[in-house]
Amino acid sequence: MTETTFRAFRIHADAEPVRASLETISLDALTPGEVVVRVHYSSINYKDALAATGRGRILRRSPLNGGIDAAGIVDTSQSERFAPGDAVVVTGCSLSETRDGGYAEYVRLPADCLSPLPDGLTLADAMIIGTAGFTAALAIHRLEENHLAPDQGPVAVTGANGGVGQMAIDLLTARGYAVTAYTSRPAHADALRALGAAEVRDVAELSASEGPLGKTEWAGAVDNLGGDALGALVRRTHPWGSVASIGLVASPHIDLTVMSFILRGVSLLGISSANCPCALRRAIWQRLGADLRPRHLAAMHSGTVTFDELPGVFDDLLECRLTGRVLVAVARA
Repeated sequence: MTETTFRAFRIHADAEPVRASLETISLDALTPGEVVVRVHYSSINYKDALAATGRGRILRRSPLNGGIDAAGIVDTSQSERFAPGDAVVVTGCSLSETRDGGYAEYVRLPADCLSPLPDGLTLADAMIIGTAGFTAALAIHRLEENHLAPDQGPVAVTGANGGVGQMAIDLLTARGYAVTAYTSRPAHADALRALGAAEVRDVAELSASEGPLGKTEWAGAVDNLGGDALGALVRRTHPWGSVASIGLVASPHIDLTVMSFILRGVSLLGISSANCPCALRRAIWQRLGADLRPRHLAAMHSGTVTFDELPGVFDDLLECRLTGRVLVAVARA
């Protein structure tokens, strides 16, 4: 490693209020691992903003460097799987929960956390995709494992303006699905149609009360909201269809009966990208560089912030003043 100290956005969550700022730390301060990576880019996710502001209890040890995503070049390695100079990407794997994350000029991680950068993607591309794109791809992978196919009918996507929502629309439409996008921001409808959405609706439609079963509309769904929206999606999914549950932006609770499951055979699929098994994680990343490569990366990239600008962006994300994917340029010029 060429530097003994480096900059990191460090979160101290062991007292109230949570403290988070750019600090200078040493390699010895990092959580253990066999591979040290010089980080070039990270990204800003909803979970990152919750951790940095203290609005969500994300960290399970303190202090830690924030950032659940990182892409960079291997600096040193004690693993046979990676050598100095290798380009790698990491998403999830308990970064910014129990391990130091990607908001630092260096990250040290177990080899199982790292995936080789897929052919055809740059480090910046990988972080535009990031956890959001990986999660959307994992959801589609699981939906299709459960026999979802384009000829079965339309697919609903909630939280359509968020990073996962936009990625899901892009990936699904590229595979031939007709997507109904649900958003609370109708002013962005044209942008969602540009990503491929066949129809854009107000998410408030999914809060309407109804009985234990609704009129069927979709062959499948990708839900980022939880709460009433997720309940409505399950009640309105075609027999033998599937709903992928990804997020809880609206609520962690759902109001459901078992009727959709035992009378229609609907499946509710949990999507946990953070602890995805290593082999599956690497397979999904390889697909993201190949048959699942997003078509509209440039359109979904809403901007890049410098490391110095990072602390001022989290409130904008939580207050829905940002859409798409925001990169963090970590490496010094």
